[in-house]
Amino acid sequence: MIDSAIVDTGIGDAEDDDFDAAIEAPDAQLPENRYLDREVSWLAFNQRVLELAEDPSLPVLERANFLAIFASNLDEFFMVRVAGLKRRIVTGLAVPTNVGKAPAEVLAAISDEAHALQLRHAAAWNEHVRPALAEAGIEVVGWSALGDEERQALYDYFQAKVFPVLMPLAVDPAHPFPYISGLSLNLAIRIRNARTGRQEFARLKVPPMLPRFVEVPGSTAVRYLPLEELIAQHLDDLFPGMEVLDHHAFRLTRNEDVVIEEDETENLIQALEAELLRRRFGPPIRLEITDDMDDVTLDLLIKELDITEQEVYRLPGPLDLRALFDLSRIKRPDLHYPPHVPTTALAFQAAEQSSSARADIFAAIRKGDVLVHHPYESFATSVQAFLEQAAKDPNVLAIKQTLYRTSGDSPVVQALIDAAEAGKQVLALVEVKARFDEANNIVWARKLEKAGVHVVYGLVGLKTHCKLALVIREEKGELRHYSHVGTGNYNPKTSRLYEDFGLFTTDPQVGRDLTRLFNELSGYAIEKKFKRLLVAPLHLRKGLIRLIDRERRHALAGKPAHVRIKVNSMVDEQIIDALYRASIAGVKVDVWVRGICSLRTDLPGVSDNITVRSILGRYLEHSRIFAFENDGEPEVYIGSADMMHRNLDRRVEALVRVTAPKHISELLTLFEQAMDERTSSWHLGPDGVWTRHSVDDDGKPLVDLQDRRMSAVRRRRQARVTR
Repeated sequence: MIDSAIVDTGIGDAEDDDFDAAIEAPDAQLPENRYLDREVSWLAFNQRVLELAEDPSLPVLERANFLAIFASNLDEFFMVRVAGLKRRIVTGLAVPTNVGKAPAEVLAAISDEAHALQLRHAAAWNEHVRPALAEAGIEVVGWSALGDEERQALYDYFQAKVFPVLMPLAVDPAHPFPYISGLSLNLAIRIRNARTGRQEFARLKVPPMLPRFVEVPGSTAVRYLPLEELIAQHLDDLFPGMEVLDHHAFRLTRNEDVVIEEDETENLIQALEAELLRRRFGPPIRLEITDDMDDVTLDLLIKELDITEQEVYRLPGPLDLRALFDLSRIKRPDLHYPPHVPTTALAFQAAEQSSSARADIFAAIRKGDVLVHHPYESFATSVQAFLEQAAKDPNVLAIKQTLYRTSGDSPVVQALIDAAEAGKQVLALVEVKARFDEANNIVWARKLEKAGVHVVYGLVGLKTHCKLALVIREEKGELRHYSHVGTGNYNPKTSRLYEDFGLFTTDPQVGRDLTRLFNELSGYAIEKKFKRLLVAPLHLRKGLIRLIDRERRHALAGKPAHVRIKVNSMVDEQIIDALYRASIAGVKVDVWVRGICSLRTDLPGVSDNITVRSILGRYLEHSRIFAFENDGEPEVYIGSADMMHRNLDRRVEALVRVTAPKHISELLTLFEQAMDERTSSWHLGPDGVWTRHSVDDDGKPLVDLQDRRMSAVRRRRQARVTR
């Protein structure tokens, strides 16, 4: 089972971004070739993930984990982005991409790049990570490396655990070519009938419910054999009386993006469930085969799957290295990052230093706004505790919350259920269209409904992506609003892996803004402007462009001007053009982006003042920060929105303005550290090439920002304890 919770690719929808016909009118002072191709930029992001796997200075099981992340990321890229390009070519909707290329041209370019990256990925495993694991006492071996006793023990395992669940499917006049499910690992087998001498073909699916790497019993070392190799060595048991001539592994990727016409759908849940069933039968878009596959077998697969040679990826085995997620969980602390236990934010630490003491979350927020930084600071003792205390507090009258992605055993959802059962008014806005979490979200939505929670599914045509929670509490006869606005999902599992900020406040204006926003989300439309929030789809892009333009005017007037933006993706042309205009006017522009970046840094006279950095590492950089110098009075926002069309036009997103001086200082300091030349990062250079800067001129490692942040938060806690 692959844990998709550890990755957030920011890929977007197949209908997204470069296919939008409505692009801002050309700006006379800006060159035509001012954007980088977003698909190629995404592949460059995944290359950065691969470079971490190739880094011998990282713990080897973490390198294996990065190989798995790369594989999972690339699967999603094909299932969504490549599938979208193909669909538009087939249907004739050949709208040019963000760099003016036809989809067919882009498809050819990313095919070449993806082929090269997959070969590099396979080499990283076979030539670097696998040998490094072996040196550390963890071997992934082939059948030929096993002794007789080990082979017998594995045969016993095969007979007891594997053989009963295998389903060989013959292909002959009486048996049509079987359906190959997306992302399944399969064996293509050629056999000869001993009686007739006729050659036949069979397909065997490697059971996904069994461990992909089988631990070799009785071995003195820790050794694993790939499951497909164990099966391949015992094909005679599956085809008695037949001669097994050849066998090869292959894997198919299908278009798995969900498309729902909401305007024609009365019941969104039912439509989504039907579409999830159809997803399994999407058209093929990539065929991965082992590099030793013979032409006869390959020709049969190409013909039966109706796939082109360009879509065939011939690779050294093993295929589907997502399986390394399981291997990377081996309990060898010496081969992992040093453990980090999130600390409780200072404001939420109990006055008494006993293990059973719990802080009063509401009292802490009343003292002043609280900014929490996950995973350095605990989600459980902040966001989760906030909701759990609200559920139990007799003075709390109502809880309103958005849910985009939740974990399978979410304590957040349970807190909402407890609150509803305690008689409180509870509103949960569940985004069931969160890709690849649709089925999970449907289950939770129905459980919430049964508990008496008011469940709504947002607005037609818009995904609700904002991260908001509002608690209404009666205090001395008056109602007080306790608000939380975050940059990440209300998910306790990903909160340990994703870097995110969350702001808690009792500011009446934020409370009024959230109340109006929730009313509109459960009603009909997002139309109003807000005081402390910037909300998409109507006002967020306009608001950011206005703030960027204010910096441009400050620079022209000789006043301090600086724009700092941290996002997962920077694609939106109007935002990019605003940054170019600011740069031309002399505004220093710093962009900290994890994934896709269509902004260029190599346009003389246009991007001279623009610096772009990317940081990848132990945690997935997920927070979004927007900071504007504002002539020495910095204006800073955090929230859920990336600079992509889908976020700004087709999602409900919200940014909240951070007003406490200490929080503004904290966010700006973090930004300065990220952009510092002494911090390990990737730099965006000419032609969209990212270059890793991880060591100084003397070969010494540069500062790891995440380690630095971890130490800083730990020191804060220690200082509190010392006092």
